[in-house]
Order: sequence, then structure tokens, then C-alpha cells
Amino acid sequence: MKLSIISGVVLALFAGSAIAQTLKGPVNDAPITENWFPSKWGADDKAGSANHTKNSANIKRALATIKQFKAITIGKYYHREAPAFGARSWQMSIPGTPTGGPFGKNALIYHDELVTTEIGQIQTQFDGPGHIGVNTSKGPMMYNGRITWDNYERGPGGRVLGMGPMGVEHVGELGFVCRLVVLDAVAYRKSQGKIPASAEMLPIPRDPKSPGIVTADDVKAMVKAEGLAEIGPGDCVALHTGQGNTWGNAHYKSMNAEKRAAARAIFAQGEPGFGFSACEYMASRDIALQMGDTSANDAQPFGEDGDGYAVPCHTGEQTRRGIWNLENVDTESLVAAGIKEGAFIWAPLRIIGATGSPGNPVVLY
Repeated sequence: MKLSIISGVVLALFAGSAIAQTLKGPVNDAPITENWFPSKWGADDKAGSANHTKNSANIKRALATIKQFKAITIGKYYHREAPAFGARSWQMSIPGTPTGGPFGKNALIYHDELVTTEIGQIQTQFDGPGHIGVNTSKGPMMYNGRITWDNYERGPGGRVLGMGPMGVEHVGELGFVCRLVVLDAVAYRKSQGKIPASAEMLPIPRDPKSPGIVTADDVKAMVKAEGLAEIGPGDCVALHTGQGNTWGNAHYKSMNAEKRAAARAIFAQGEPGFGFSACEYMASRDIALQMGDTSANDAQPFGEDGDGYAVPCHTGEQTRRGIWNLENVDTESLVAAGIKEGAFIWAPLRIIGATGSPGNPVVLY
């Protein structure tokens, strides 16, 4: 078959997909009927809530929380045995031992690493504009009303090479400097008597009334109980559920393969986290970023409205509003250090066209 014929077949396939538009499966036109776009940041915006970093008042408020002039990093370890969602994996090897050398009179040698992974969606991971969307009657729709197949960066043969205007680099150009509010849901549930005093984590929610679901009222109550100023525009909010303790930085390196497998088994069952009302409340407060110690930060398999929704905070915050999400953060270290608020400083890598980014944020307190 001639190359010209092959090219014609490929173009015909893309034309067919454009005509078909909607993916097979559930369809939700809320982004269209509820006017999810253009976003508050404008029709051409690609960075969403990272725009808060442009406001010097937000940076001033963040830096004002620094009292002890100390720093802590809250990224989790990247390792092949760490928990991961679904079929995602982290595989790293050292090519050559050493990779190169020796060179020169000083006999220099060097080592490289080769990593095969879903680089934007593994371990501590940032959900960028190209990660979460909604399947509408007009096609898969992402933040600010962008239809995926109209915006992909394509290479030879039509292969998708990146997310185009939905790439994480647009957020990386701004990054985040924000006041961090740390919500210790484990301590809060203990104070309510809803989990045992010896518990290290909230339960995985098995029904809509589970104490593993953190509601809007819970968020407000935790802020008040911790003696913090109300959550405000440009703030970043971290939720400590305790599930991340199972593979926490404090002990992960010393865990054997059996204990790491047990952590992965817990990870796979579901997770405590924010209910939809909590995310809607934080959105109403105009936050810049939400984060937590689980794989999604949404309560699952059950939320406040039952088990019929797939991590609804993801579509409600990211697709609808461009309020981004940072997952698998080491909140255990924040709680252990008694940090209730601080200055959160981090930016995703400028990986052109990527859905997200790994990272190791710094908190000053």
C-alpha cells in the first residue's frame, strides 16, 4: 500500500472520530448547559487557579505565616513498590554501571537513570489541565471548554504527542506560592468520638454517612478548631486522612516488600477524603490548590451522594473551575511537626503537553 493511501486512511479515521464526537459510555452535558466556560480567568486561559500566584497580596499572606523560619518537603518517595492507581507503575534502572567514563586525567565517571512511567500521574502527582475532563455530546471536554481531539498536538501519522493548550507547562509557568491550611481530619474525628483514639487513619467510606467522608461543615469546623483564619482566595488546602501513613516517608525506606504490598492493598480498596460539598465550599472560597495524602483526595468508593459518581471533585473543581489537585502528599510530616498553616511553594515541571507533573513541594513555617 502506498504511503499516500495510508495517509488517506489515517485522515479518514480522524474525520470519522470528529463526526462521532462522543465517546462510548456515559455522557454529561453539564459543562455546556451550566456554562462551565469561559473560566473566570478568561476564554484563552490555560493555567486556571495558578493565576492566583500573580497576586502579590496572596504571596504576602503566604509569607506572613512563617513564624519559625523552618522548611519541610512533603513529596512522597518515587519507587517501583509504592502504591499506584490501576496499571500505573514506576520503573527505574541505571543504564551501565557506571553509565559512562572514566574520562580525562581526573578519571570522571557518571551515572544516568532511565525511567518508564506515567510521569505526570504517579506517586506525588499534580493534576494539570489535560488530565480530567467530561464526556459531553460535543466530545471529551477539558478545562475552559476545550475538546480534546480539536486541541491535541499531533505528530506523524496523527499520533498524539501532547495535550496542546491543555499541557501542564502553562501551570508550570506560574507555579504556586500560597498560604497553606492543613486540615487534620484524623484528630478532628477523634475529637468527635467517631474513630478510636488509637486510629491512625479515617475509614475507607462504605456508605454515604461514613466518617471517612469530609464534608463542607467538617472543613469549616476544622479551621475553627485549629484557630486559623478562614480559608480565602488563593489559599492552598491540605487534607490529612492518615491513609498516606501506610507508606509514609518516615518509614517507607525501612519497610520490607511484605509491608509495602500491604500498603498497596489498602491503597487499592478506596480512600477517605473530601466529599463533594467540601470541594464546592473550597471553590466558593476561591482556593488555588487542594491536596491530600491519598490517590485522588476524593472520598471513594462512596461520597455524600452514594457510589454513582467517579471522584466528582475532580470534574467539579478541575474541569469546571481550573482549581488544581495535588495527590499523595506527605501530610503525615506536616501533622507530626504540628504545622497548621505555612507558606506552600511549588511549581509543576514544564513538560510540554503533559497531563501533570511529579514534584516535591516545600512548606515554610
